[in-house]
Amino acid sequence: MNASELFEKGGPVMWPLFGLSILSIATILERLWFWFKTTRREEELIERVLEASATQEWDTAAQIAKQERHRKPIGRFLYAPLKRTNPDPETFKLALEASAENELATMRKGDKMLESIIALAPLLGLLGTVLGLIRSLNGIKLGDLGTSAGSNVTLGISESLITTAAGMIVAIFSLSFYRLFQGLISGQIELFRGAGNQLELLYREHWLNTQRKSIDNLD
Repeated sequence: MNASELFEKGGPVMWPLFGLSILSIATILERLWFWFKTTRREEELIERVLEASATQEWDTAAQIAKQERHRKPIGRFLYAPLKRTNPDPETFKLALEASAENELATMRKGDKMLESIIALAPLLGLLGTVLGLIRSLNGIKLGDLGTSAGSNVTLGISESLITTAAGMIVAIFSLSFYRLFQGLISGQIELFRGAGNQLELLYREHWLNTQRKSIDNLD
C-alpha cells in the first residue's frame, strides 16, 4: 500500500493532519535557519566585544556589536547598552535586561505553533479512528460475525487506525524539534547571562574609575 492509498483510506481527517504537517515543517525549517544564523560564530563576537571593553575601547566595542545587530540576537543584546552615551551602571544594566527580554521573545517565535500542532495532531488522529470505527460498525449485526461482512468490518477497523498513526507521527516529529529548540533557547539564556554579566562588570569598573578621576580633578 503506497502513501496515496494510505491517505485515501485514512478518511477526511487526513486532510487537516496533512495541513498540520505542512505547518510543522514550515515552522521547523524557518526556526532551523534562524538558529543556524544565530549560533554561527557567536562566541567570537562576544569575545571581540569583551576584549575591546576590557581595554576601555568602548566605541570600538559598540561598533563591533553594531555591525552584527541585524544578523545576531547577541549583537543586538550587546549593542543596546553600548549605544548609549555615558549611562550610569543601573541604566546600563536595565538596557541589557530589556534587550534580553526582546531577544528571547524573538527566539520563542514558532513555539506556540508547534505546541498547538503537538496537542492537536493526536486528537485529530483519534477522531479519525473513532469516525472510522463508527463507519465500520454502523449497521453490523451479530449474525454477520464470522462471515465476509465481519471480515470487512475488521478491515475497516484496521484502516481507521491509519489516522491515529498519522497523528502520532506528526506530533512526535514536531515534539522532537520543539525540544531541540527549547534546548537552544536555554543555551542562549546562559550565553546572554554570562556575556551580560561580564560586560556589566567591565562597565562598572570603567564608571568607578571615571568617577574617581573626576573627583581627583576637582580636588
